[in-house]
Amino acid sequence: MNSSTGTPLSVLDLSPIRNDGTAAEALANTVALARATEAYGYRRFWISEHHNTPAMASSATSIIIGQVAAATERISVGAGGVMLPNHAPYIVAEQFGTLAAYHPGRIDLGLGRAPGTDPWTTRALRREHQSGADFPELTAELRGYLAPGSAERKVRAIPGEGSGVPVFILGSSTFGAALAAREGLPFVFASHFSPDQLLPALELYRAGFRPSATLAKPYAIVAANAVVADTEREAVRIFSSLQQKFLTHFRGGMEFRPPVDDIDALWSPQEAQTVNAMLAESYVGTPDTVRRGLEALAGRTGADELMILSEAWDFDARLRSYELLAKAWTL
Repeated sequence: MNSSTGTPLSVLDLSPIRNDGTAAEALANTVALARATEAYGYRRFWISEHHNTPAMASSATSIIIGQVAAATERISVGAGGVMLPNHAPYIVAEQFGTLAAYHPGRIDLGLGRAPGTDPWTTRALRREHQSGADFPELTAELRGYLAPGSAERKVRAIPGEGSGVPVFILGSSTFGAALAAREGLPFVFASHFSPDQLLPALELYRAGFRPSATLAKPYAIVAANAVVADTEREAVRIFSSLQQKFLTHFRGGMEFRPPVDDIDALWSPQEAQTVNAMLAESYVGTPDTVRRGLEALAGRTGADELMILSEAWDFDARLRSYELLAKAWTL
């Protein structure tokens, strides 16, 4: 039984790079975190795609997934997500078909439509599909390559076709919710950085859901930030690194910096309001405090699963956060 709600917990990882660290260290930490969270009892371990971001090493998503899946045994590993307009759907089908061939039944494919980067890198990545408006068509094309095929088909994803890789639609607005509902796919809402439309998106998804061959009823995953420590004060201090990452983003960059004792000394009231609004679905404190907050989130949203992002400057503190939450949730 998972907490009083029966809601499973999963992990979202961005391979954060400390401003005194390297991408190699961040990627090694991702693998170590996956091993640990598998042992703690989390259901999934997903990696999110970002580009040209000094604070994150999660750019070559499929390669990281392969490394994580090879280093673990049971936990589902996937993309949270692949930003599909950046890629040819055919290549994604081959990549994830290959991953599924190596790790049957353990690979997830979450799909998003944002570029995951700035306008200049967007052009360098894809050169076409600038708006993401054709995301539904790209998704349909990709799912076609993953479906059972035939020798008569001119273009086949091998590996890929008939692989049964589960597809999830990611979103931070009602656009993804509508697509997931129409196609009968599970929906994942990115409330860990964009909480404003969480409830409207979930309502639209459930109201418009059409059962499909892969999913009989709606399945909603809600992403949230959580930092758990032995004391409230320490958790608040750890969380200040994530607050600083958003603050530096608004100032024209993005850095993952050491925690501070007084975050209010670093930002203006307007900056504080903006960052805190984006991080509104963040649960910070002792195990009991965070457990109660996440239980309330699950109850408020009816989430079938919660996906937790727990970032900390010190990797041991990050591991400890996931461990304490797992024990409090009785995973």
